[in-house]
This record gives sequence, structure tokens and C-alpha cells, in this order.
Amino acid sequence: MNKLRKEFPVLSQNTYLNTASSGLLYDSLLEYRQVHDLDFLIGGSTFRNKQSSFLNTVRQSVGNFFECSSKDVILTQNFSLGLNTILHGLDTTKKVLLLDQDYPSVNFSFISKGFNTCYAKVNVTMEQNIETIIEEQKPDIFAFSLVQYINGITIDLDFIKRIKTKYPNMLIIGDGTQFCGTTVFNFNNSGIDILGCSGYKWLLGGYGNGFLLFQPGIAEKISPELYKKSTKETDYDASYTSLRARFECGHMDTLNFGSLQYSLEFLSKIGLPVIEKKIQKLANYAKEEFIKLDLLEKAVVQRKNHSSIFNIKGDNHLFNTLQDNNIITSLRGQGIRISIHFYNTKDDIDRLLSILKNETTNL
Repeated sequence: MNKLRKEFPVLSQNTYLNTASSGLLYDSLLEYRQVHDLDFLIGGSTFRNKQSSFLNTVRQSVGNFFECSSKDVILTQNFSLGLNTILHGLDTTKKVLLLDQDYPSVNFSFISKGFNTCYAKVNVTMEQNIETIIEEQKPDIFAFSLVQYINGITIDLDFIKRIKTKYPNMLIIGDGTQFCGTTVFNFNNSGIDILGCSGYKWLLGGYGNGFLLFQPGIAEKISPELYKKSTKETDYDASYTSLRARFECGHMDTLNFGSLQYSLEFLSKIGLPVIEKKIQKLANYAKEEFIKLDLLEKAVVQRKNHSSIFNIKGDNHLFNTLQDNNIITSLRGQGIRISIHFYNTKDDIDRLLSILKNETTNL
């Protein structure tokens, strides 16, 4: 695993603990992108002649990676665009359950369109809070991030399966941007009806690419009749369903989606089980050390399972101190967000801890 670090030039001069903000570009992906653009340079418009078949291979790669049929995979430039397209086809009188302080691209998309919203608190008893609201408010839709972007609290996926069984008519929409690429995940049996993700964070796909995964029949169910009717009356390719006509309108950038496909293959060669084990080992170590320094909020300390994203107590002074020492993090919420991927090491965390301990001693 340590040999892979050489693929990431940023790591040679920095302690990079900021994948929750942006995944890294790596040498072999850069080579792929350069060859792609060289082919475009030489071929001009003829380079795009096989665009349709190529994008089909990208959908297949996404489907294979997440255990979803490729016909139920939609490519989108980012999660936010995909979610907003979904919402344009939903009745705004429907009641939507959201998580308080969830990622703005999730909550604001519903709020700005006038949906009737209710909220569950993200704390130690998050799942219990959600189920209580479902029982009391009976929402039509539950939309949430699988991992909370500020503090890394992760929803229990077995809980999602259970509430889907208990409330089968409730549409469940998940944002997997801070989740996908960190662990083995089977979408087919997840209980989630629609999962969206941008590819530039943990999937290392660079910017301008993402996807939506739909359980069978869900996409047609939420598509306005006008789209279905218009597609049949338009001279589209036979594979260009009302779903694709709605979500994949305009040109699709083969550089960006090719980069996503390349990184899915890159991660698959390493092995998702290997990646998951490495990330969780580092996250468990970091959590134990942060607890010793009293740097974590109560909800994170008391929950059994957690992601590799942490929000530690800290201010601008500490953030700038970390920057001065080439430790890259983010200011989020009331503290400093730390995020750990497979290319990180125990030494990275120890380097961070040494500065945190020094700052604590000087207070």
C-alpha cells in the first residue's frame, strides 16, 4: 500500500488529510488524461464518433463497482445537478424528511423548491430520531447524506434496510459523495431507492463527473409523463430512454467520465476490502487519540461506528498552524475537519497529533 503513495505527488511534500474536500490527482490518471486529449488533438470530431459506446462502458463500470445494473445508472456532472433534476419531477406538496445541518446541496435543493420539510437531529441517537419522525410525520421522501460532511457521523446501513422494509412506499434518496469509495457497498440490497455521488472526493475521479443509481423501476416511476411522451416522439437513439433524455441532456465529457472510469478500475485493482480495512484501521486509531485529547464532540465519541472524517476542536490559529506545517485540512462548522483515505498512514496522523499536543500544552 505504501508504494501507492508514490502515485500521489502531493503526499511527498504535504500531510494530506483533506479528501473530504477533494480527492487527489495521481500520476497514472494524469497519463490517461494526457493520452485522451492527445487523441482529441489528433482526431478532432472523429474522436467523438464512439462517444455513445464509450459512455456505455462507463455506466457498466459504475454498475459493477456498486452492484447495480448499468441500465439503472445515470451519468451526471455532479450530485447536485442530478438531485435537482430528480426534484423537478416530484410533487412539491410531498413531505420530505431531512437531517438537520446536512450537506447544503441536499437540504437546500428541497427547501428552495418549496417542499414540505421536517427534520431529524444528527446526534448519538440519530437513527432513533429518524424513525420517530417517520412515525409521527409520515414523510413521503427521506433524503440524507450517508456520511455527514462536517463531523463524519455515518448512518447505519442496516437501519436503512429496515425502514425501507417497514415503510416501502417512502422514497429514500441518499448522497454518497462522502461515502462511495471508502467501503464495500452493494446498492441492490441497500434499501436506498436512489443514490447519487460526485466523483471528485473518495473515488479520485477528478471534477465534472458523478452518477445516480436507481433501483429497478424507480426512475420511470418518478419521471414526468411529458418526458416519457416526448422521448417516444423524438428521433433519439433506441437506447436513449426518457430517463437518459432527462438527465443526460447536452454533451457528456469523455475526459471527465473517462477519468471516473479509470479511477474505479484503479480502486478495484487495489481492492475495496483492502481499502476499507486500511481506512477503518487508521480512523479507529485517530479516533482513540482524538478522544484522549478531548477533541471530539459527544455524539462522535459515543457512537460505535464512524467514518474516517472527524471534526476536531480548533480555531483559525490552529488551522493556520497546521497549514504552516504543510498539514492540509479544512475549516468546517465549529472546528477543523480531518479526513483520512487509504493513501494516508499512521505517520500522517502522528504528525498531526504531535502538533495538536504541542498546541494543547501551550494553551
